[in-house]
Amino acid sequence: MSVGQAHRAAWQGFWEGAPGEAGGVFWDAEPATTVEVHLTLFESHFVGGLPLVDVGCGNGTQTRYLAHRFPRVIGTDLAPAAIAHARRGDPRGTVDFRTADMTDPVETGRLHDELGDTHVYMRGVLHQCPPEDRQPLLDGIATLLGARGRGFLVELGEAAGSVLRGLAGSPAGPPAKLAPVLAHGIAPGEVSDESAPAYVRAAGLDILARGELPLATTEVTEDGPIVLPSRWMLVTARAR
Repeated sequence: MSVGQAHRAAWQGFWEGAPGEAGGVFWDAEPATTVEVHLTLFESHFVGGLPLVDVGCGNGTQTRYLAHRFPRVIGTDLAPAAIAHARRGDPRGTVDFRTADMTDPVETGRLHDELGDTHVYMRGVLHQCPPEDRQPLLDGIATLLGARGRGFLVELGEAAGSVLRGLAGSPAGPPAKLAPVLAHGIAPGEVSDESAPAYVRAAGLDILARGELPLATTEVTEDGPIVLPSRWMLVTARAR
């Protein structure tokens, strides 16, 4: 199984029209407010010198930050246009950016064959997937982790969906940076708080730790910056 063509086309179209400057995309927040905060929760668990894969890396802002903390970092995204953005932002080639479908068992199997067990960082990808792609995505992450890798997964909390739907339905229209997401048929914030851990466990992974954090965006309204509730999980292969 691989991700549907409509979903792939939606993300390609979004990234083809996305601005190239830092912070131009709704979720392209500064690393100091995103991955740097997450690192305090997972860095000590990502040991053993394993490579790290940033799944759904987008334009690579967080991935480039991770490249300063781990010996080898690979950024993957479904959309070639996203990878093009990421590579332009990394002229020194500090990250190995690749187009890849992490719901496809053939692709994840090949990547694991190449890299061996890896650590995984994934921020805000599951909640943007169509329902039929969510379990295959977690199954792919399990393949990458193998027996030794660990994953840090961050998803918008269920309450974030209500916030985003309220913004989308505003009489003035959605905020400028959220509008292109919705225009391409991408519906963020659609995973319930109970279902995300269920996908993880169904993939044969154990949850070592979990919690809640505010997730910064780059959008600012008249009421101030938009910050959304998120939930995180530190996961590993289930002991046999």
